[in-house]
Amino acid sequence: MEAALQTNVHTCYHCGDSCEDELIVAHDKSFCCAGCKTVYELLEENNLCTYYNLEQNPGISGKAPVAEERFAYLDDAGVEAQLINFRNDSICKLTLYLPQMHCSSCIWLLENLFKLNHGITESTVNFLRKEISLTYLHQQTSLREVVSLLARLGYEPAITLADTDGKQVQKQSHTIIYKLGIAGFCFGNVMLLAFPDYLAISDGLQRTFGSFFGYLSIVLSLPVFFYSARGFFTSALEGLKQRLINIDFPIALGLMALFCVSLYEILTGTGPGYLDSFTGLVFFMLIGKYFQQKTYDTLSFDRDYTSYFPVSVTVLKEEKEESIAVRNLKVGDRIRVRNQELIPADAMLMNGQAMIDYSFVSGESEPVEKVAGELIYAGGRQVGESIEVEVVKEVSQGYLTQLWNDSAFSKREVQSVGTYANTAGKWFVVVTLFVAAGTLFYWVPRDMDMAMRAFTSVLIIACPCALSLATPFVHGHTLRVFGKNKFYLKNTSVVETLARIDTVVFDKTGTLTEPSAAEVSYTGKALTAAQERKILSVLRHSTHPLSQRISAGLKEQPLRVGQFKEYTGQGLSGEVNGQLVRVGSAAFLGVPADKATDTLKTTVYVSLDGVVLGYYTFYNVYREGLINILHDLNDKKIAVLSGDNNHEEARLRELLGPDAELVFNQSPVQKLQSIQALQAGQHQVLMVGDGLNDAGALKQSEAGIALTNSITNFSPSCDAILDATVFNKLSKFLAFSKKTMSIILATFAVSLVYNVIGLTLAVQGLFSPIASAILMPISSLSVIVFATLSVKFAAKRAGL
Repeated sequence: MEAALQTNVHTCYHCGDSCEDELIVAHDKSFCCAGCKTVYELLEENNLCTYYNLEQNPGISGKAPVAEERFAYLDDAGVEAQLINFRNDSICKLTLYLPQMHCSSCIWLLENLFKLNHGITESTVNFLRKEISLTYLHQQTSLREVVSLLARLGYEPAITLADTDGKQVQKQSHTIIYKLGIAGFCFGNVMLLAFPDYLAISDGLQRTFGSFFGYLSIVLSLPVFFYSARGFFTSALEGLKQRLINIDFPIALGLMALFCVSLYEILTGTGPGYLDSFTGLVFFMLIGKYFQQKTYDTLSFDRDYTSYFPVSVTVLKEEKEESIAVRNLKVGDRIRVRNQELIPADAMLMNGQAMIDYSFVSGESEPVEKVAGELIYAGGRQVGESIEVEVVKEVSQGYLTQLWNDSAFSKREVQSVGTYANTAGKWFVVVTLFVAAGTLFYWVPRDMDMAMRAFTSVLIIACPCALSLATPFVHGHTLRVFGKNKFYLKNTSVVETLARIDTVVFDKTGTLTEPSAAEVSYTGKALTAAQERKILSVLRHSTHPLSQRISAGLKEQPLRVGQFKEYTGQGLSGEVNGQLVRVGSAAFLGVPADKATDTLKTTVYVSLDGVVLGYYTFYNVYREGLINILHDLNDKKIAVLSGDNNHEEARLRELLGPDAELVFNQSPVQKLQSIQALQAGQHQVLMVGDGLNDAGALKQSEAGIALTNSITNFSPSCDAILDATVFNKLSKFLAFSKKTMSIILATFAVSLVYNVIGLTLAVQGLFSPIASAILMPISSLSVIVFATLSVKFAAKRAGL
């Protein structure tokens, strides 16, 4: 349909602005500018008009023209390289900040970008951070086209110099501070104007200035109503549009009642109104919201800085190897990455044959070969011999966390305490509305002034905010306690999962045993220095605990290894100076198992060009505190899934007891199948492994804990990472997770007791709205304090 230009004032169908300057009518709808019309037509052509059903006028005004030439700099390969997180032959991944994101319609539209540009394969929104993670096919579309599309839709990304420098700047919103400042200013002045009513100083003063003071109070209350309190109204309306009554609905209803009754009384001269209560109410509730936000920010800050994965990288300094924490890695550092280790930061290959598995990033499991001088992106995993790389970008902990939280590794959804809290909150609101209506019905025939006071007091004081705060604050502080004790959880839901565990499954080698403390001896043909050097050269490419232990006892300088391969759960092979070196189990080398071997031994055989030279014997040393852990877990089913032989069965049976399930010679696939069998028996399974041979089992179990020593042992499949130095606290962590459930229920009780007492006094009219407004944030504060102190007290008692 042809667009017709008219002069009548209408509301824009897309953005909701008035069409005073210009009105464009197209498709039987009004638009304020050509930009809004263009966006609507773009959505209509791609069957995306559901966008307008989720929210009323959800769009962003298109009056500001989009000069797409401004994005020409994005065609520069150097700029693109700084912005993208990952690139291969087909796809690019990047994260952009979209400050315009504001409602559920935004989320829906942004996650359907693939319908507008077929080169975009995936877009995921993080609404709280106002970020979008994009994956696009760079052969079909470009970064410039992606950014231009977002700009045309009204979501122009905020790309700054800091982004192109590779440094992210945390963007903070000060809106709540502005709202709080305006509400406080207006509240103070309205209260001052209401002093003649408070003190009844002079009838003459009230007669002379009463109306003027009332009108002035209305003027001062308008910015509070339309700006400071807007969040309560919009939240309540959004809930109603979705046919839900949220926790802001009774607050919005009480504010509206106070404001409207005050307007009526002042304009008709029948009373002074309640604008002092109205502005004070908004002011004190915003104080509560501000405090909650700051507390959440603190928890988030702690999460960001304590959730650094307890991994280290091997840095090469003056031809010596030194382990440092990932977070201390700097641009220019040269690091060694062994087989199955993660690339912690974007780096350039300097030495070695790189075969990079990007399945954690792109989903493609086929390794990509890289040559010296090529860029390797963070998140890839080296497959094969160890390589030397030089860091070219700072470590992005957020990016590694994003990999860890990828939906591909998420568990199936389960009912949680958090869900119960949300359900309880909804019913609480419904009950509050009924009590408020009953209070109003009771008081109106008796005392209209008391009716308004009691009605608004009930709506304000019976807010389920405190109820809804219990779970996130308890879990937030629990994560902090665990983080301080070197136990790192993926998210808060893992706490609840750990509390439900009834079966604990352990890997043996490197999990129950302490490889670094094991005594190693060699049996067989005497090895020459040259032979030891070749064996060491192969072993140094592996991160397996046994390989690391043997390597620690060999002091020769390693040689170049070709055709390196690691067979999970079996052994290693590689060519050194044209000679094939194989290290692994007896079965891997084709050697019959020695039935006479001591039951406390684990053996690793070595061969050169098919000739078995001998074997290394490990006298297993179990981790400190294992006996205490097993004693504390006596109420749970215990199992061990080992890829090793059954030489340890007698000792393990003695440690774990007659009821423990012991299974040996297990491949990674068989471990996963064993977990599935336990789950089929309705068990809630926790798997504890080293993350190397146990990825499938860690992912399959309800909760998977990867135990790490001093290697880059990062497994996205797991739900938690436990530093090996605190393995002896494992049972305490599980018990504490269960204790937090009791703390949450106790916090619920505190909130309910407060609300019952408050409601009892409010329905009698013993609370004024302003007193309720003060008590409401105090109730939230009491819940936060109770949750914080309870977790700290419980942690101290638990020795955490």
